[in-house]
Amino acid sequence: MKTKLLTLSAIFILVTFTVQAQIGFGILGGLNFQNLNGKDFVGDKLEYDMIPGFHGGVNVQIPVAQEFYFQPGVLFSTKGAKYVANSLTTTIRLSYVEVPLNLVYKGKLGNGFVILGFGPYLGFGIGGKVISEGGGTKIETDIIFQNTVESGDALYPPYFKRFDAGANIFAGYELAGGIFLQLNAQLGMLKINPEDNLTEPFYSDKSSVKNTGFGLSVGYRF
Repeated sequence: MKTKLLTLSAIFILVTFTVQAQIGFGILGGLNFQNLNGKDFVGDKLEYDMIPGFHGGVNVQIPVAQEFYFQPGVLFSTKGAKYVANSLTTTIRLSYVEVPLNLVYKGKLGNGFVILGFGPYLGFGIGGKVISEGGGTKIETDIIFQNTVESGDALYPPYFKRFDAGANIFAGYELAGGIFLQLNAQLGMLKINPEDNLTEPFYSDKSSVKNTGFGLSVGYRF
């Protein structure tokens, strides 16, 4: 009985060690190039320009099949856009904590691995500003996160929904030593502008604003 118990304990310890040894932890960071796409309040296409930002965080690779991994993570990421009207330039900057939930293919290529991944992400807005510049004047206004703008709310400051979600896709290469480089793209699926009941008596709000962009990441897996 003691022999069986010791054998089972040894097997359990070995399996646990093996699984843990296969799990890869990573840190990464890099540049974002973000935009806000969609329609304005009358239904016209938004004509915004991209702005640079950054991201950084951690993830873990959990094996699910040969050369395939489940890769959840946590990232801090900045997003937004800018637009120019006459002599006034307005820049929207949003900060998110994101949870990507990706499926990753990692195949041997040369001395390293080719990486291909895709999956959903969830985002939680933690801050933001709208910066207006023109005529030698600069005004910064904090963004307020709420799902609906009601008749009792102020016409200004700017409002956005706090939650975002969408799809990730990325490709890259990981060196044998654990350093990796990847190109990322994101497509927001949720409308992040709130439902507008403030001006509903005057017009029907047709706006729909979504995050979109791409980026370049450098990281290390150990």
